[in-house]
Amino acid sequence: MNAAPPQARPQRGDELELQIDSLAFGGEGVARLGESGYVVFVAGAIPGDRVRAVVHKRKRSYAHARTLEVLSPSPERIAPLAQHPGVAWQVIPYERQLEIKHAQVREALERIGHLEGFELEEIVPAVEQWRYRNKLEYSFGNTDGGELVCGFHAPAGGNAVLAMDDCLLASELGNRAREIAAGWCRAQRLTAWERGGGGPARTREQRIGPASDGRVRLRNLVVREGRRTGRLQVRIVTTDGELDAGGLAAALAKGLGESLDGVLWTRSDRPAETTQGGETELVWGEGELPERLGELDLRISAEAFFQTNTEMAEVLYGIAADYAALEGWERVYDLYCGIGSIALTLAPRAGELWGIELVEQAVADAIAGARRNEIEKVRFFAGDTRLALPELLERAGRPDVVVVDPPRAGLSKKVVHRIIEASPRRIVYVSCNPTTLAPNAAELVEAGWRLARVRPVDMFPQTHHIECVALFERS
Repeated sequence: MNAAPPQARPQRGDELELQIDSLAFGGEGVARLGESGYVVFVAGAIPGDRVRAVVHKRKRSYAHARTLEVLSPSPERIAPLAQHPGVAWQVIPYERQLEIKHAQVREALERIGHLEGFELEEIVPAVEQWRYRNKLEYSFGNTDGGELVCGFHAPAGGNAVLAMDDCLLASELGNRAREIAAGWCRAQRLTAWERGGGGPARTREQRIGPASDGRVRLRNLVVREGRRTGRLQVRIVTTDGELDAGGLAAALAKGLGESLDGVLWTRSDRPAETTQGGETELVWGEGELPERLGELDLRISAEAFFQTNTEMAEVLYGIAADYAALEGWERVYDLYCGIGSIALTLAPRAGELWGIELVEQAVADAIAGARRNEIEKVRFFAGDTRLALPELLERAGRPDVVVVDPPRAGLSKKVVHRIIEASPRRIVYVSCNPTTLAPNAAELVEAGWRLARVRPVDMFPQTHHIECVALFERS
């Protein structure tokens, strides 16, 4: 992208009146300034909107802004239903959301990957457009008046935490758990921790340490739900310090009854905004959440990755199984296998299946899941795929099928090279980001595979996120 002349570049804090022309990958509206065509990505805007927006991040060739006011709405814009800042596409009719996501998958593969000749199948719509998430990570914050709130961060550069009355992405039961936990914390007069950015400078210890009275300060609340079992797991994340964790568990047990499966407490001194890491203690009940996925009986640890839309995960893994086209004799590798959801789905149809996962607790969950479901033809081990794949090749032999479900950043060049060395007949790539799938796909095609089919799946209605499954076959 060519840089605009200095006079055409807005400054941080500038307010601009912008006409939105299109949507970028990532969900922001796209506007251009003057003759230079300097690009401004605008959160909270859709094509056809004319908006007043404030710049919160500025680069040499583009800027990011957030909408302050819609001056003239797009003909497609509809009234929002939720106060959730993470569902920016709720103002776009759902059928139109599906069309945009389908088109963006094609655009990524053709424009970024320079690929052609593949079959892009119709996008699978979500079973539920609202209340579909099985996991919500809420943040604690303090209002200017000192009131404790439990909700979500303000979008696009905002540092405040917005209060939440009813999260329409969570079930009514999940919302009840949040209300009980937040209400108990307010009654205890607990405060939120100091986040970076804004306000007076704080030392690291002042920001992430306990309050002056020695009690914890609150960071996050994680509510996880077994959609098929109706059970809840609640985890509170705090700084170090004192907490009547038993009192919190008692309040949750009283309000949720038999639906409550476990209460956990994580103490973290990390300066980053994350619910991962730290020391986690089981306060009450069970440490693993029971859930069913298709025919599988699963137990999910507090920090283990599990697809956040259970109903659509069943659809996604069904497509992966269809693309794998197993006949019962194949050797299958599942890379980035997590707790083994895909591997355990495929294993009964394979000759043998091997899973690699970096997180040791997830591997333990996968092994336990295989035993619980009496699946014998699967083996899991912990390791970095980049380093572990050559060892697995030597130990198990060349795979017939490789399944990969990498993080949003996609596969590194080294991992792609390792897969090429493994030389499977078929590769099934489960992607949560078409813009990182595309360059990986281009590398595989250049190495001798053919991109045969791609099927988008809408796991996250009202958001820009796109999941899809791609099938590669040896040319």
